[in-house]
Amino acid sequence: MSTPWMIDELAHAGPEHLDAEFVANFDRKQGFPDPADDLAALRAQGVPETGTVLDLGAGTGRFALAAAGVFARVIAVDVSPAMVAVVERRIAERGLTNLDCVRGGFLSYQHRGGPVDAVHTRHALHQLPDFWKAVALERAAALLRPGGVLRLRDLVYDFVPGEAAEVFAGWLAGAGRDPAVGYTAEDYAEHIRTEHSTYRWLLEPMLEAAGFEIVDAHYAGRLFGTYTCRRR
Repeated sequence: MSTPWMIDELAHAGPEHLDAEFVANFDRKQGFPDPADDLAALRAQGVPETGTVLDLGAGTGRFALAAAGVFARVIAVDVSPAMVAVVERRIAERGLTNLDCVRGGFLSYQHRGGPVDAVHTRHALHQLPDFWKAVALERAAALLRPGGVLRLRDLVYDFVPGEAAEVFAGWLAGAGRDPAVGYTAEDYAEHIRTEHSTYRWLLEPMLEAAGFEIVDAHYAGRLFGTYTCRRR
């Protein structure tokens, strides 16, 4: 997309994700998330081993690298040059030939080749304001073959505005203390103030309007949503 009213995705990525020092410690701060559940969900929905999987907002490549051991082709996409550098280094270290890394975002990635079998994204869509989330989801649907699978994880608010103070107080109270090994209350508060997590009751209509059927949705702590969807 290239229009006078297009946003700068890099500017919305969060400055920490562009910083090489932060990115070097990103996996530890994230808690080394295990992609096994996401891979299992794709397989359960019929994504074949011969299929192509696109990872939007790939970060340091934890999911993409694991997916390359399961699926025939994986494409890792991230808007951050620092993240792309980490993924490219890990690809080279492992000698992978079925994993490509591309710098791009939800709104700017230009796909080459036929439709993909699955799209995965984890904790990245919230970088975009809601108008652009809807555009991003529609673009993701267009990349998928009919019946293709979207696996979406993100920080999504499963409450109404009047409950925000109570839910956020509990969230911040359970935060870590060391910013080197996890997210602190200050990190959570900054997310609420400066990023664009949306409500569940806004996200789900966006998914449906983009052409997805929600197969499964579950939440942790009324804050973290995991969706498995099929393109109609």
